Amino acid sequence: MAINPFTQFVFDLFILSAIIITAYTCNFYYLAFLSRKRKDVLITADLGTPSITIQLPIYNEKYVAKRLIDAVCNLDYPKEKMRIMVLDDSDDDTTELLRNIVDDYSKQGLQIEHVRRGTRKGYKAGALKHAMQTTNTEFVAIFDADFIPPTWFLKRAIPHFSNSNIGFVQCRWGHVNENYSVITQAQALSLDFHFLIEQKAKSNSHLFMNFNGTAGIWKRNCIEDAGGWHTATLVEDLDLSYRAQMKGWKCVFLPDIVVNAELPAQMNAAKRQQFRWAKGSIQCAIKLLFDITVKRKVAIEAKVQAFIQLTRHIVYPLMLIQFLALPILLAGQVNLYVVSFLPAITIATYLAMGPGAYVVIMHSMYHKSWKSKAKILPALLVYNAGMSVNNTVAVFDAVFGKKNEFLRTPKYGLITKDDDWKDKAYNLPFSQTTLLEIFFGVYGILGIFIAIFSNNPIFVPIIGLQAVGFFYIAYMSLSHTQFKRNKSSDNHVITKNEKMAKIVYKLSMIGIVGIIIFGGFMAITGYNTDIYPLDRMRGHYDGIIGSSDPIAIHAHLVAIQTDLDIVMKNMPQITNENGDIISINPVWMFPTDSTNFLRMHNDVTTMIATIDKISVIPKDSSAYHTGMMDLNDSALQLRINVMDATPYAYVSAPNVLFSTIWIAGILAIFAILKTKKEQFKEADISGV
Repeated sequence: MAINPFTQFVFDLFILSAIIITAYTCNFYYLAFLSRKRKDVLITADLGTPSITIQLPIYNEKYVAKRLIDAVCNLDYPKEKMRIMVLDDSDDDTTELLRNIVDDYSKQGLQIEHVRRGTRKGYKAGALKHAMQTTNTEFVAIFDADFIPPTWFLKRAIPHFSNSNIGFVQCRWGHVNENYSVITQAQALSLDFHFLIEQKAKSNSHLFMNFNGTAGIWKRNCIEDAGGWHTATLVEDLDLSYRAQMKGWKCVFLPDIVVNAELPAQMNAAKRQQFRWAKGSIQCAIKLLFDITVKRKVAIEAKVQAFIQLTRHIVYPLMLIQFLALPILLAGQVNLYVVSFLPAITIATYLAMGPGAYVVIMHSMYHKSWKSKAKILPALLVYNAGMSVNNTVAVFDAVFGKKNEFLRTPKYGLITKDDDWKDKAYNLPFSQTTLLEIFFGVYGILGIFIAIFSNNPIFVPIIGLQAVGFFYIAYMSLSHTQFKRNKSSDNHVITKNEKMAKIVYKLSMIGIVGIIIFGGFMAITGYNTDIYPLDRMRGHYDGIIGSSDPIAIHAHLVAIQTDLDIVMKNMPQITNENGDIISINPVWMFPTDSTNFLRMHNDVTTMIATIDKISVIPKDSSAYHTGMMDLNDSALQLRINVMDATPYAYVSAPNVLFSTIWIAGILAIFAILKTKKEQFKEADISGV
């Protein structure tokens, strides 16, 4: 069956995206295979107790800073060989807290110092770069504020520098608050995939492995040889680790040394972290891939894997392309089944490539506890699907070179489910990305109806999973938004402005929910008015093509005429100089005769007159057979015309106008909330 040029373009885009996504997915399964081949016993050597500097980059972390410093100061290591640098770039009361903690431990005989550089230039990378100017120890360990190293960490990790060419060791992240919520459970599972599959597969091999920014130890000579910390990207850890391996340094991942850390429990904080990782990876791809490609000493497979790792976040915009394209293709009656005569094979293939394969991998990762972990997999799938909008924005930010401030992920010292973050400082409001998530969620609902009414219900779970993900991420972003001054103390008195802000926030939430419900209702109504009649027409034309009964054909034609009357009410009309209507066409820019519904309506009227004449002719006559063949050909051509017109019905002038008003309504609410946010900033600065 012929496909119109627009649908063909969408189909080509859909298939290209599917091929690229499948390639990245298969590569993950390849790494899963490599991770099982990796030796579990790592070579160690007795290096004694070499000197080490422990650097703790901190910015506004008053809830977790003491926990970190206490853990570091309690490490089982000779005090004279261990230097602790608290790299404090804070601009709130964290600074005073850190100063007191450092003074207390300094009086106990520890080599600990409170480093204030007076600027946030370069952010975390800038703080580490500044600290390296006065670092003269053999090793450098780094811990972010939310990590809790065990007392035996240094004594177990340092012996893994058994070979002189090992530049750094990376330890596995644990999750101190994994069971806090569904959000933290999904993040924990995702991080475990990264460490126990990707990092394990690349460790001690010719593949490049990235440093994860914390819970690791570097040789100072390696940092200096690789060019030190750079501040050009948002992921200074990935940048430095790749430059080090290009210089010939090796790296080791230690899966048995687990350093617990706090996962972000607030959705807006989790989105910020994901955004930074996604954008930073693409920035590193732009910065490093050419040098990696031309480096002769780098193995071909290492080059390929470096390309895949640095660019893997492009999967997220490709997921959105597929999500947008699928309903259009289904509405155009394009066959997307893996095996055309067995639709069930399609969903089976999706399950095998996705959840099925992941369950097999989880069995090898967790062994006896794999069943409890597998229960989290649906939540991770929904979480990743919903995050695709946030990460797509990050990818485009990196590609177009938009500069972003390094925004750290706030932590609150959460361990048990009873711990609460909602009344604490550092809470993050939802961003404009939430608007896009709502849009994609509503589009997903429309896509589900298209899948059902186009007789392709097999695709409903695929579209539904992503739609649920978009709505879930958007809902959590909104519900986790809290208005509180970040710089004020926890015991401050709530002002009149703060009370007003909360009222505005609640009213805005009601407004957004109302707009979403209204938008969904209008989308369904619009589909029922503009699109579903076209689907019914195609079905009636199929009935005509497959029938030789004049009575049945007449009934199909009358039904088609009724549907044409419905859809033509909302379509642009073209008149001649006498005011006569000559075209009713969904293509309101550059209309063609093939999509002229007035012409189709006239053709159907002619076909009704023809079938009425044929019905009184003997069925064994040549005139009867000729007339039926002509009707069949006309029905086939009109069916193709309807298919050509269907994609344009989605972007009819009323639909575009309604969508513009709908988006403007949500933008207006965002503008109100942004105004209140700016008022808070001004109040904080003025001290009112």
